[in-house]
Amino acid sequence: MNNEASFWIIFNVSILTLLTLDLFVFNKGNKVVTTKSALQWSAFWVGLAMAFNIFVYYWKGREAAELFFTGYIIEESLSVDNLFVFMLIFSYFRVPSEYQRKVLFWGIIGALVLRALFIVVGIELIEHFDWLLYILGIFLVYTGVKMLFSSDDDEIDPENNIILKLTNKFIRVTKTYEGDKFFVRKEGILYATPLFIVVLIVESTDVVFAVDSIPTILGITTDTFIVYTSNVFALLGLRSLYFALSSVMKLFHYINYGLAVILSFVGVKLLIHSWYEIPHKYALSFVVLSLGLSVLASWLFPKKENEKLNF
Repeated sequence: MNNEASFWIIFNVSILTLLTLDLFVFNKGNKVVTTKSALQWSAFWVGLAMAFNIFVYYWKGREAAELFFTGYIIEESLSVDNLFVFMLIFSYFRVPSEYQRKVLFWGIIGALVLRALFIVVGIELIEHFDWLLYILGIFLVYTGVKMLFSSDDDEIDPENNIILKLTNKFIRVTKTYEGDKFFVRKEGILYATPLFIVVLIVESTDVVFAVDSIPTILGITTDTFIVYTSNVFALLGLRSLYFALSSVMKLFHYINYGLAVILSFVGVKLLIHSWYEIPHKYALSFVVLSLGLSVLASWLFPKKENEKLNF
């Protein structure tokens, strides 16, 4: 077995082990996640990503480390949009606070599988059809411009989620939550619980976000190693980040503008790559600067109370 194959096995087994320990050992039982605990776990996952980045530097060199860090920053920042939608979904379905951690755990497991599939298919297509890079570039510029001019009132309506509609047609669902169970049997008949429906909607929502995030990271590099690992580490910290920022996320009301600029930048980078290849260090600097300015603007120019989003 070569070093590359050994790495993939060890990496994926390690990630699954960490997630299992997180849910069943360190955070077992249904309890409300405190802000302090969420911040500690967020620091752990970010620290783990940075430690892995150092490993990449010594194993694959400076360029690979810069690409990983750029991809990680982009994926983590795009995840902020996911957090807003998770908040909306939990509010809409009135998911008890003590069950939200379990929902996000299984949502992330599904997201890891789906994104791995998207990445493999996307890279395979690009390697055989180079012109797809230009399609991705146009798509990212369009998405960035659309995000730039979108309104705060443009919300996702969970009730119109296609997964919810299909589930209600083919599966019996209980009217109330049955603890933290996804399925229960009543009078010999198997029922899904609303908690299972919420997991499916979280999964389908991530698919929608992956349509933006995967092309974005592919605009930085088509190296499977970089794309996959940066996605994994961004997703690992997503659950803790949700609980750490859920009370203050509304303060970052200008971050969408920063994300819109980043998406458009990566799109332009793809469109001009045949004529000019933007150095990785400049791309990384632009991403960090765009995010930093959007966060700074949110802090310097807070929205008035009656302008904030309602969840």
